[in-house]
Amino acid sequence: MKFNVKSSLSYNVNGPTTFIFNIHALNTSSQTVLEESLVIDPNINHEVFTAHDGRSKFMRLKIQDPCDFSMSYAAVVDMNYKVIDESNSESFAPVVEFDSYIASFLYPSRYCQSDKLMKFSFNKFGNYTSVYDRVLAITEWIYNNIEYTSGSTDSQTSAIDTITERVGVCRDFAHLGIALCRALSIPARYFTGYAYQLNPPDFHACFEAYINGDWIIFDSTKLVALNGLVKIANGRDAADSAVASIFGNAIGTAITVDCQVMDDNFQPFVYNGNQRGISFQ
Repeated sequence: MKFNVKSSLSYNVNGPTTFIFNIHALNTSSQTVLEESLVIDPNINHEVFTAHDGRSKFMRLKIQDPCDFSMSYAAVVDMNYKVIDESNSESFAPVVEFDSYIASFLYPSRYCQSDKLMKFSFNKFGNYTSVYDRVLAITEWIYNNIEYTSGSTDSQTSAIDTITERVGVCRDFAHLGIALCRALSIPARYFTGYAYQLNPPDFHACFEAYINGDWIIFDSTKLVALNGLVKIANGRDAADSAVASIFGNAIGTAITVDCQVMDDNFQPFVYNGNQRGISFQ
């Protein structure tokens, strides 16, 4: 299944500023970037590099003088997700068997204070007999109990804030899902990407839980089909996966995002209690 993804970001730069962007579609075992282009106006030298884990792809550039600055990215991406039968999902996560990478997603992080949600998580979800059922129950609880309201939160909002105020956007829904999973010793990581038929169009966030050797994707917002996502990055939370990080004096003036499927036979995949999971490795 092929997708055409595009994004454009514009800024007013008032002084020396370094930007780090995270908008490139990833090449993974499930996702192949067939074509991509990057246009920067004005033309500025830039550097593309990968994160220390070899996964996320970043672009860094520095602007010295005041100016209006914009960049546009486009890519054609071939997706091959895996549908997994979770009917025999284990009743607990074998923490002793996790390698160092997987284990790193068990710990509390800046926006996902799982250590403060252990009692709540065990009371609400500890009675489910399998890891998959627990994560699905978490996803459904967030969907039914947290109000999705655009512009209701900011970059400082954490999982504790979201569960207290019961309102948020996709970023907050993802952080809460991650925190509740980690409170149950289930590794969970942040997912940011392009999303087909997201309205209004924007970058989208959800989360992945590590179940029986696979990273299974969950989206508590239910705003898009799970197989309509194109991965940009994973991280412990949004601090690791920000679309744009600005070090200096600049103000964002515009952002556009688009994701279109290039195949006619797209069939939306959703979880409906049939014990199937979907994985983008």
